[in-house]
Amino acid sequence: MTRTGKDKPQKNDEIASSEVADELELDKSQTDVTADDSDLSAVSCGRAQTTPEPAAEADAQSTPAEDSSELAAEDDAESADQITALLDQVTEYQDSYLRAKAEVDNIRKRTETEVANARKFALEEFVRELLTVKDSLEMALTVDQQSGPQADNSGVNEGLELILRQLENVFAKFSVETVEPEIGDKLDPDQHQAVSMEESQDISPNCVSKVIQKGYSLNNRLLRPAMVMVAKSPGKTAEKG
Repeated sequence: MTRTGKDKPQKNDEIASSEVADELELDKSQTDVTADDSDLSAVSCGRAQTTPEPAAEADAQSTPAEDSSELAAEDDAESADQITALLDQVTEYQDSYLRAKAEVDNIRKRTETEVANARKFALEEFVRELLTVKDSLEMALTVDQQSGPQADNSGVNEGLELILRQLENVFAKFSVETVEPEIGDKLDPDQHQAVSMEESQDISPNCVSKVIQKGYSLNNRLLRPAMVMVAKSPGKTAEKG
């Protein structure tokens, strides 16, 4: 088939249109690339602008850190005050314990002493009653001895002496001791009771000149003082007159 002259210009137009379309697509691609580059630049700028934010956050975080330090310091101060208060309470409790312990020890010692004394002096009244019996025995022996050898009372005397020795043994067993000062001993108000005074040239003043009645003690506790007479200087009463 023979092509006409009209077909050639038409073909040329199609080629030209195709080339124009390709150029438009190329321009569009370049435009898209440019837009992408612009977006990347904008993102980079945004990142560059937001870079100082960590520093701002650090500044923002520095304030809570300072607050935490202050709170920690306050907590330490409160803890120190609480520790001091607890130590004071411990000291107070220790003092109370020591005082209570000392009081208990004193009560225990006092109770032990009272019990020991009760055991020692339980017979005090009984022994005191026996003293008069012993006195009577001694007086009976003294009277019999003063009656002289003419009286035949040897059997009675021996019996009385035996009873007296037995009684003295009982007294010794229960720690009953005789308080009998020697003539010339200085008067002891804790052991002796002066019933009268008599002039004496041989005995110093305020010294025992005669024992009227013996004294007795139970476990070193005085049951009865010794009844004595005390010497004084001769003529002392006349001088006073």
